Amino acid sequence: MNKVMPVQQRGITFGGFVFGAFLVVLVGISLLKVIPAYMEDAKIKNVFTTISNDPEMQKASPQEIRVSFEKRASIDGIKSIKAADIEVTSGNNGRTVLSASYVVKVPLSGNVSLLMEFNPTSAQ
Repeated sequence: MNKVMPVQQRGITFGGFVFGAFLVVLVGISLLKVIPAYMEDAKIKNVFTTISNDPEMQKASPQEIRVSFEKRASIDGIKSIKAADIEVTSGNNGRTVLSASYVVKVPLSGNVSLLMEFNPTSAQ
């Protein structure tokens, strides 16, 4: 007599699939809302580095550096910080160092928001 072994089913249940899909969608939507804040922070760091590496800006006054930042920020669409928020200092090697500190509030859903703090700087 040939005994046939029952085949065990493998996989996830429909409920498990729905729950997993819900989590993936929730994380995806959250990432899509958070990514622009990180992209703008990268733009700010790039502008800070560009200004601090510019030979003409090494001799410029803090006011001239802030004016240069305003021009570059308007081109790049930076809205999180203004020129007045920038700290201009001199680094150890005599280079100009730009830094700022700002907070971005990203609404996620209803009354739930995400508060992110950024501290971009042109220092290495």
